[in-house]
Amino acid sequence: MSNDPPSPIQKFDPAQVSQMFMARAHPGWLGLEYSAHGENWVELKLPWNEKLLGEPDRPVLASGPIVSLLDMASGMSIWCARGSFMPVATLDLRVDYQRPAKDRSAVWGRVECYRITKSAAFVRGTAHDGDPEDTVATMAGVFMTLSADPKAIGRQVKAQAEAKAQEKKGESGND
Repeated sequence: MSNDPPSPIQKFDPAQVSQMFMARAHPGWLGLEYSAHGENWVELKLPWNEKLLGEPDRPVLASGPIVSLLDMASGMSIWCARGSFMPVATLDLRVDYQRPAKDRSAVWGRVECYRITKSAAFVRGTAHDGDPEDTVATMAGVFMTLSADPKAIGRQVKAQAEAKAQEKKGESGND
């Protein structure tokens, strides 16, 4: 065993974590890409992809992938603001579209986390197709912040239920 002091917890780095997040599951299927970040904001890119069309006769990205882009950027902006990864759950996400994205254009989503309380985080942001001043959509959202890993909580609840079942089984065997 080493006598060295424990190393400090590494601050959340969206550029580094994006390599893992954007290669898997829904963000990976969408092709989301890391673009930039600051102390409390993240910008991600949704590249043009013909598979993500809203209408077959118009070469414009559908609204659903843009919502997913903004949702992912929201979570990452919360982690930036907190300085660490902790589970979050989307409670409310409002996206207001001003116009469709330009034909065959990628869309960038930039979201900032502007307030964190004990149990919630508040975000706002925009989506654009190349000019941040000419937005495709604006968004606002509220996320529940979880102080513990939900899987760990689930394992704990399961273990407690199993212990209770064993206890009842033992009681019924004594009759």
